[in-house]
Amino acid sequence: MLLLATVLAPARALASPADVAATQAYLQANYRLVSTAASHIPVAERAISAVLGQVRRECPKAASGSPQDPESTQMSEEVIGTMVTSAYSRDLASIRQYLRAVAHLRWSNHALTAEVQSYVSRLKVLASLTQPNLCADVRSWATSHYTALPASNVAFDRRFVPSWVSLGEVPGSLARYENAEAHALAKRSASREEQISEFEAFKVETWGQIMSTLELWP
Repeated sequence: MLLLATVLAPARALASPADVAATQAYLQANYRLVSTAASHIPVAERAISAVLGQVRRECPKAASGSPQDPESTQMSEEVIGTMVTSAYSRDLASIRQYLRAVAHLRWSNHALTAEVQSYVSRLKVLASLTQPNLCADVRSWATSHYTALPASNVAFDRRFVPSWVSLGEVPGSLARYENAEAHALAKRSASREEQISEFEAFKVETWGQIMSTLELWP
């Protein structure tokens, strides 16, 4: 702890009390968010598996014969969005709590404030999305002989794609404002974020299964 205090001392000397307080508040909110999300991983896994099960029951081969073009890419983005919104459904309360806690935070480092607020804005949009009707949208596209995406797909992708973020964000420039307690909190958050990232990487296989079931190629 003495070594840690020595390393962090110059940063604390340069940081204003307001910056230190904002950093502490941000890291506490982020830790609550990622801890809740990590604890919900089994539920999220079942939710994503349910999406695959629904596609297998209700619309297998719904995109059979579809081209591989920009429209198929947009439809594949809806597949991802369906998985994400279903997985985040149990986290909505904690996401909203996080947004309330950090939306007002500001730092003397304007770039850091902008980075945090950009993440907050994207996560706010993501939390407002409802799960799309994937089977209906794929069928509608097929009915047009793959010449016109349904309006629901276009509207969903327009909001989802630029807003898609993982849960948990600790900008590197926060470190200069961390005291020893905040530094320890950031390390604990990182371990939870790693759990979430590993889960998301593992679910790429399920995305591939959904795509194959639909016979949809990105």
